[in-house]
Amino acid sequence: MTRPRSPQPTRRHLIKGAAATSATLLLGKPAVAKGKTEGKTEIVIGNIDAYSGPAAVYSSIGRTPGGYFKMINEQGGINGRMIKYITYDDAYSPAKTVEQARKLVEGDEIDVLFSPLGAPTNAAIMKYMNQKKIPHLFIASGATKFGDHKNFPYTMGFMPCYQIEGRTFAQHVLATQPDAKIGIIYQNDDFGRDVLKGFKDGLGGRTSSIVAELSYETSDPTIDSQVVRCKSAGANVFMSMTTPKFAAQGIKKVAELNWQPTHYIGNNASSAGSTLKAAGFDISKGIISSAYMKDPVDAAWDSDPAVVKWRAFLDKYDPAAAKNDIYAAIAYVVSQVMVQVLKQCGDDVSSESIIKQAANLRDFESDLLLSGIKVNTSPTDYYPLEQLQLVRFSGERYEILGPVIDGGISKA
Repeated sequence: MTRPRSPQPTRRHLIKGAAATSATLLLGKPAVAKGKTEGKTEIVIGNIDAYSGPAAVYSSIGRTPGGYFKMINEQGGINGRMIKYITYDDAYSPAKTVEQARKLVEGDEIDVLFSPLGAPTNAAIMKYMNQKKIPHLFIASGATKFGDHKNFPYTMGFMPCYQIEGRTFAQHVLATQPDAKIGIIYQNDDFGRDVLKGFKDGLGGRTSSIVAELSYETSDPTIDSQVVRCKSAGANVFMSMTTPKFAAQGIKKVAELNWQPTHYIGNNASSAGSTLKAAGFDISKGIISSAYMKDPVDAAWDSDPAVVKWRAFLDKYDPAAAKNDIYAAIAYVVSQVMVQVLKQCGDDVSSESIIKQAANLRDFESDLLLSGIKVNTSPTDYYPLEQLQLVRFSGERYEILGPVIDGGISKA
């Protein structure tokens, strides 16, 4: 690691708590104009995450890349350039996100805003980042809006978007249950409506199979009445497009009613260690969900070489992370993708080059992604992950269910 040439950043440049150690990994010459790369010795990567507030559980998405980029610097950097990584706390408040984005762009002169957390927070800065022509890459959200390459050419998501998951579930229903009568409960916001749209698009001319389509508000105490109405409508397929709390409620209510539909829950609510455990493993048996990564919560992956390697990385570069933290695993994968983009840039690390290469990923594979799932982008496809693997809970762990499904909306 090159010895820092500049003094340590002031307190205002550091996030609080454990994340502070990764706020700045390399200090060097001030960033030059984003359109110029001659003489540039570092690449400045900014991040915004929730290190406090209601979404602090996701803090490793912002913290873990600090360790990854430190490792890359120790290996000689990228094409001879070191990475300077700066991450700030927005407490998952869009107003604070705007403030931190301006600080990163206008004060820290970042080359790229990388893996910032959340749909409402990033929606608040999309226009600004595109006006400034600063790559706004690999957002930690499944919102479909972050793949709008026509209107926001500098913004790109990363996680499989909610519409893709909806399409994937629909394809499985059509392939396995020709007599499906579908009951749907969805969250009445962008998340729920996104999954619902993808599911209906995937059904195509079979939307008449939906016998109940019910929404709920996040402020509602339960979704029990909606579950009862789905059963009463004669549904033999139950789609739970909900967050973890309501997914667990749905599992419990289905069991209480002695109802036995084919039960799907979204990836965001599928954790065996939280959602299914809260509901009860015994009554969660048979639940179908989707996955795209090896889940370190699942003991079945404990001896997998990729998971062993990742945990060794955490021991050295991010010891604050739990060894089963799925968000630290996601951060590791997206950091690998960011490094690949920068490698493809070669000597040109201008904003234009970075976004061009981000939209030029071809079959990139990470050892933490499930087999067969690859990262692909193009100038007209800003959805890096469009494949999902369906999984079914056995009562102890998730097991692979059929082949990898491509639910890509860019191919619709």
